[in-house]
Amino acid sequence: MTASDAAVSPMPDPLVRIKKKSDGNAALSCVRADGSVTWQRQEGRLGQFFPLHDLTHYAVETVLGHRRGFFGLVAEGWDFDDFGAPWPRGPLPPDMDPSEGIVGLLDMERSQGTRLTVAELRERPGTAASAYVANLTDEGLDAVRAHRAELFAMWAALPVGETLELVFDRASLR
Repeated sequence: MTASDAAVSPMPDPLVRIKKKSDGNAALSCVRADGSVTWQRQEGRLGQFFPLHDLTHYAVETVLGHRRGFFGLVAEGWDFDDFGAPWPRGPLPPDMDPSEGIVGLLDMERSQGTRLTVAELRERPGTAASAYVANLTDEGLDAVRAHRAELFAMWAALPVGETLELVFDRASLR
């Protein structure tokens, strides 16, 4: 790639990589546009849960146009350790996109084998007035589920030892 090519097509912000390890574990890394990297090992039960959780984040944020969800904050310089106790950066920003709540609901659906409508989500305790369901439509939720299913199929088909790479291009999101 030449310098002029880099000016025309900048690195995505960030490039998401999930490696399927031979021991059933996984590793997630994100390479930011500036070349910095954040990564984590996902071992044991976390190695089974987090690849699908992270792919759900990717589906929610790309389909719904969330420029400032989990991957958007990673692009802004948050490291994976910043997203939990002891919260080195402090609490999640109040102006972040509502991705985490939607991902949590989809993770719950996946673990319980249910499929809820937006109206049913709004009726659940603690979600009625939540920002993450305020502007969500059944069509939007179905589009997220469809993209997530594609991503899950890609992950399932990925040979052990290989890495799934996804472009998270905030500039292309609405």
